[in-house]
Amino acid sequence: MLVSTIAVAATFALPKDGSTLVGEVKVVVPTPDNTLLDLMRHFDLGYDEITSANPGVPVWTPGANTRVVIPTRFILPPKPWQGIVVNIPQRRMFYFPPPKKGQPAQVITYPISIAREGWSTPLGTSKVTAKYRDPGWFVPKSIRDEHREEEGVELPEYFPPGPDNPMGMLAMKTGWPGIFLHATNRPWGIGMRTSHGCMHLYAEDAAELFPQLKIGTPFRVINQSVLVGDAGGQVWMASYDGVGEYPDQAAPETLAASLLDQRILEAVLADQPLDQDRIRRLLAEPSAIPQALNADSPALADALAALPAEPYAFAPYGIDANDASLPEPRQRGGAAASTAP
Repeated sequence: MLVSTIAVAATFALPKDGSTLVGEVKVVVPTPDNTLLDLMRHFDLGYDEITSANPGVPVWTPGANTRVVIPTRFILPPKPWQGIVVNIPQRRMFYFPPPKKGQPAQVITYPISIAREGWSTPLGTSKVTAKYRDPGWFVPKSIRDEHREEEGVELPEYFPPGPDNPMGMLAMKTGWPGIFLHATNRPWGIGMRTSHGCMHLYAEDAAELFPQLKIGTPFRVINQSVLVGDAGGQVWMASYDGVGEYPDQAAPETLAASLLDQRILEAVLADQPLDQDRIRRLLAEPSAIPQALNADSPALADALAALPAEPYAFAPYGIDANDASLPEPRQRGGAAASTAP
């Protein structure tokens, strides 16, 4: 039986026990015709997330029977959990919608592309000030000049609405001049540094978020390359490559120390010390997969090796999906399924 599917964002109930982690890591074995780009889009991940979780796995040809790690566990950003929170080094946004009566509070998270070097997104707080369907885009002269210098090609002064528009089909404006959260005509670049200050979304994520988002929704942008969380009685940590052009940012070691000091003390008092070598490795080799720091918890490699692998037999997105339009539903099953273990 064939089942049509389009990937949707990760939606979680906010923990009520003080935990600050959501989601789970999984392992899949894709059919040979799927790439890491297909997997990242299906599971709503960005390029850096899928590649850093699978070092040594070729992006275009993962290979038969390859176990691919899907890093869909996330440490939530620092509170307040209101509106939209974007963490630039994490290359991910979190939307905390107003709770519906009688239902638990939720968080929805999406991967984003961030700004190229020299075009930093402002940090701080703003709000959503407008929403646009099928926007056109008047290309700023500074961007046209840069493109001409780097690519040797002249960009048009105006992109009309449509699937080739770099603004995508849906755009949400912030209070910062010229800064939007919007879809993109280059979805395979999600999770990379591709923008001129805006934040890019997959078309399907923009389509899901756009009708939910109200004008005036708080919008906060942070620059935190180390995240520390709590779940299951353990301390967890994830680290990311920093974005160097922000001034006055703390070194990862300093940030980690400030986040961990109290937890280290509490762990020692509870006779459950934290693994200092694991902390040092995470700072030296950033990993988007949150790792438990308690000394009695398994190492990440052992934890991943113990996970069962699920067969992944969805049809690839195809080259036609690399524009601003919504992807066509894909099927699972049929002949492709027979190639999965």
